[in-house]
Amino acid sequence: MLADAPLEFVLFAATLLGVAIFHRRTFTMAVAGLAAIVAYKLFVAGFEDGPGISGLVLHLAHHWTDLANLGLLLLGFALLSRHFEESKLPDLAPDILPDDWTGGLVLLALIFVMSAFLDNIAAALIGATVAAHVYKRRVHIGFLAAIVAASNAGGSGSVVGDTTTTMMWIAGKSPLDVMHAYVGAIAAFAVFAIPAARAQQHYSKILKHDVGGIVVDWTRVGIVLLLLISVVGANVAANLFAPELLHDLPLIALALWAALLVAWPLRAPDWKIMPETTKGAVFLLSLVFAASLMPVDQLPAPSWESAFSLGFISAVFDNIPLTALALQQGNYDWGVLAYAVGFGGSMMWFGSSAGVAVSNMFPEARSALTWLRAAWFVPAAYVVGFFVMLGVMGWHPQS
Repeated sequence: MLADAPLEFVLFAATLLGVAIFHRRTFTMAVAGLAAIVAYKLFVAGFEDGPGISGLVLHLAHHWTDLANLGLLLLGFALLSRHFEESKLPDLAPDILPDDWTGGLVLLALIFVMSAFLDNIAAALIGATVAAHVYKRRVHIGFLAAIVAASNAGGSGSVVGDTTTTMMWIAGKSPLDVMHAYVGAIAAFAVFAIPAARAQQHYSKILKHDVGGIVVDWTRVGIVLLLLISVVGANVAANLFAPELLHDLPLIALALWAALLVAWPLRAPDWKIMPETTKGAVFLLSLVFAASLMPVDQLPAPSWESAFSLGFISAVFDNIPLTALALQQGNYDWGVLAYAVGFGGSMMWFGSSAGVAVSNMFPEARSALTWLRAAWFVPAAYVVGFFVMLGVMGWHPQS
């Protein structure tokens, strides 16, 4: 079957495999893979809009808005997340957690809720930081996996909660088109959260303590709200009054950055994170651009079965290019897809950006076998959540 596949798909699969295997060289793998695919299209296969340089230029002309929107939003959301962290509001969590295993359950629920309006990577890191405090850094691998799963599940139904759903939003999908992912996400949470919290309490009991002395910076909280209102408001206003602008300009990202600049005199953004964040954004944009070069007309027809399988594929390969391929192809149920690619990556520590970020804090989690053994309930939750969502909501593909 691989021999019959177009060479573009072979190069793309090799790129994703390189990203999955060489975790310390993901940036190099993505950029090198994109270069190889562009070279093949440039000198051999040609682009959808024509051969050679002119075909590449036309392809870029068709896709630059989506790429610019995604890149600028990734950078802007990173600054938004830092505003939220520096507000000190998350630091109050240890004071409100119960003393027994339900403390872990409440923490996972808070991560789920935070991820709905905050980037899932930031929500996972905040949750992992709180867990390190209240469990004296003795955090069970299964609970770390549950933190990742809660952040991915919480972001799956929100267009500002996960990069994959943000991509769908940029591509013109309504926030309502992905919201029913929460039917599956909530069902999955009910499956994995309780055994994860109990395993953590058995491994290391929660240390409840008074976090007195913390002063919440409500100005930063207000800035976070302003930024969220700006991106949602820009998208809604453009869809109602000037939808053509969404195709001509990276309007949503420009609204976010305009709000960041307006709020700068009140609280300066944390520009120190920009070099590393920019590198991460270029990595993701390389994969998205590579996906846009695939001959998607040769892929199997979209179905709930293919969406279900993408969840397991996302556990091994990055979900960003998989989402880009699905958007290129069209005719998916976007809520079902958002759940599958958003939550599916939780099954492996390297299956999502949130998992990689948490594993950077807890290096002991960087073992696929240990992750699967300790977090058996995450794959079970994925399957249960998917079929609960499919049974309740059905499969309703849209272009």
